[in-house]
Amino acid sequence: MADDFKHPGPAPAPPANAPHIRLRRFRVDVGTIICAVALLQSLLLVAFGYWGAEKLVSKVGESAHKVNHDRVEDNILAFLSKTEGLVRAIAHTPDLHPAGHDGEQTAELLWAALEQTSELDSIGVGSDDGHFLMAMRHPVSVVRQVLREGRTTTETWEYKSPPDSDGDEDPRRRYETTRIEAFRSEDDPVHQDWFTQAEKAQRAVWTAPFVLPSMKELGVSHARPSRRQDEEGATQTLVAVASVSLGHLSNLVRLFGGTGHGHSALLSADHHVIARSDQPHSVRVLENPDDGVLGALHAHMLANGSRGWTEDMAFGLVHEGQHYKVQTSRIAATDWHLVSWEPEEALLGALHRNVLWSLLLVLAFLAIALFISLRLSKLVTAPIENLSRTARRIGRLELDDLPRESSRVLEIQHLNQALDDSARSLRAFRKFVPVDMIRQLIAEGHALEPNGSPRRVTAMFTDVEGFTAIAESMPADVLMRQLTDYFNLATRVFARHGGVIDKFMGDGIMVLWGAPSDLPDAEHRACVASLELHAEMTELNRRWQAEGLQPFRTRIGMHTGVVIAGVLGSSDRLSYTALGDVINAASRIEGTNKQLGTRTLMSETTFEGLGGRLATRRIEEQVELRGRQTRMVLYELLDPA
Repeated sequence: MADDFKHPGPAPAPPANAPHIRLRRFRVDVGTIICAVALLQSLLLVAFGYWGAEKLVSKVGESAHKVNHDRVEDNILAFLSKTEGLVRAIAHTPDLHPAGHDGEQTAELLWAALEQTSELDSIGVGSDDGHFLMAMRHPVSVVRQVLREGRTTTETWEYKSPPDSDGDEDPRRRYETTRIEAFRSEDDPVHQDWFTQAEKAQRAVWTAPFVLPSMKELGVSHARPSRRQDEEGATQTLVAVASVSLGHLSNLVRLFGGTGHGHSALLSADHHVIARSDQPHSVRVLENPDDGVLGALHAHMLANGSRGWTEDMAFGLVHEGQHYKVQTSRIAATDWHLVSWEPEEALLGALHRNVLWSLLLVLAFLAIALFISLRLSKLVTAPIENLSRTARRIGRLELDDLPRESSRVLEIQHLNQALDDSARSLRAFRKFVPVDMIRQLIAEGHALEPNGSPRRVTAMFTDVEGFTAIAESMPADVLMRQLTDYFNLATRVFARHGGVIDKFMGDGIMVLWGAPSDLPDAEHRACVASLELHAEMTELNRRWQAEGLQPFRTRIGMHTGVVIAGVLGSSDRLSYTALGDVINAASRIEGTNKQLGTRTLMSETTFEGLGGRLATRRIEEQVELRGRQTRMVLYELLDPA
């Protein structure tokens, strides 16, 4: 061994007992991230899908409701248009007149027109000279004629036989009179509302609802004026008129109720109900829409002012906790208003339930897909987590019995192979470095760069007595086998008692107690390790001698004191070691064993730390150590036996 043992100076290091603070941040695994992103996207899609489906259902409901409303409106408009067309045709007849020779032809025309139009209750024509001719269906089939001469008015009723339902009889019999009645009358058509309104407006008009005298129920009339000249060249005004009971309109309005769960009502220009489908009977008196759903939607229309009565509207209404779809439209010819309402539950309930069930079904499938995704993600994340634990073990240089992670995922298999290659390389590398020391440095957070700090240690040097002669007397391979067995044994003993091997030097070993980590009672631990090494070497030497090999006799020197310990070396190659007078003194104490014929020597400082717990012998004379100016008091560690 070299006479002087020196080490490069390390840089300062943080205290060994300094707390190691690691900031903990919120972390999630890859599987959770993937599932969370998939869940968020799916929920957004489901939410937008549900919102879109509800909007579509609402649109479908509005469209279906409007279709029913438009059907009723179309029937009313067709009815009104048919009446208007018939009155127009009569008003434009060239020979139209309620009296005289033309009166007979006009009567036949009116009766034929009434027979062909079952919706009409009466149809007639009046002149501004007080004459009036009308064909009526109710209460009996009759042609009524009013003739005014001066202040005298004569009224004639020609009763007609009901026509054959098949209409195949002789056309002349269809106008056959069964009896005639004539009497004085006060009736004057010039003063009737329909006549005065048409004459004043000089256009076709619809009258306000009134009570039909012949039927004792509400009806309306449509009148159209016709100006023409008589035989004497004077201008005369004729007015053709047709009347219809509101019962016919009620039947048309009930068409809505017959196609669904909704109802319709017809409101006059002065806001009276003239037909409705939510009651079984026809309207016989003008009434205000003040109750029920009709009253609520009428109030809503009034709240919208003129817009509610001049524009078509569609809106929702809540009445007594139930939601309704409402549609209104204005009948331009009569200034009436058709209103329709239908419960949303009846209209859209089934669709809403289907959408809800679809939503629940989608959520159930989403839950199943999420469960499957979690399970599949575990197939990826679990191997990665296992590999991360393996990587942490490799980082701690725990390289024995590392588990293998087999996976069908190609990337995981590549990572597993890479970690296995790394572990194999480190297993080979750790034979060249003090693994225990590196673990302690990493555990305490020491920076792996040149540094050093003062530390109290117990340093030990070992040497094989007469190793040069032993090496010359045996083959190299045998010598290497013995050295390997010897070093393995010494390493185990020192590790059991907290010693850290700094380096191997030929047949010698440098061991530190108290570096890189503080070690209480280092002197006693070092002495006990020395005794165990001698005891186990005795057994090993016995086996070697049985094989014909030469025994090894180990000599040990120990000294305690403050050294500079740390990571030393160049930028590309470092080593943890210690330097100082304590290290040199320990090396010299080990060499003094040869001079004194002893096996284990320690300094007085180490002896004081031992505290008399082990048997020792004081060397009487102070010993002069080679290479040192001062003498030292040494103690021999004795075998307990």
